[in-house]
Amino acid sequence: MINFEEIKKILPQKFPYYMVDCIIEIKERERVVGIKNISGNDICFLGHFPDKSIVPATMILEIMAQTATFLFYSKRKTVKRLNFFLGAIKEARFLKPVVPGDQLKIIVTAVRLTKDNAYVHSVAMVEEEIASESDM
Repeated sequence: MINFEEIKKILPQKFPYYMVDCIIEIKERERVVGIKNISGNDICFLGHFPDKSIVPATMILEIMAQTATFLFYSKRKTVKRLNFFLGAIKEARFLKPVVPGDQLKIIVTAVRLTKDNAYVHSVAMVEEEIASESDM
């Protein structure tokens, strides 16, 4: 498991853009599973939406992209930062609203990898239900 303090050392983002709370599974260059706990205190809820808090779709995509970064993480190497950027979203579907109190389980599977690039399929689950999925 990679905890939040380690994630802050590995991801290039800074507050308020840390979107992954922990990584619970890594099969290097194949599959990553991350967790994002959704809190009513998350900064996105200041404006989306004031009367009904819903995680913006773009935030879910960012959570998926940050989780995918860990496909390139290796415990065997010294890693200061993983500097990868979201280059394209081929397809994305949002099937269920994500709200405060939900825990997103992000499952990222590598479809095609190069040395420094990845094409992945990502699924965001709330409990056992798919909330969103994307190819990026």
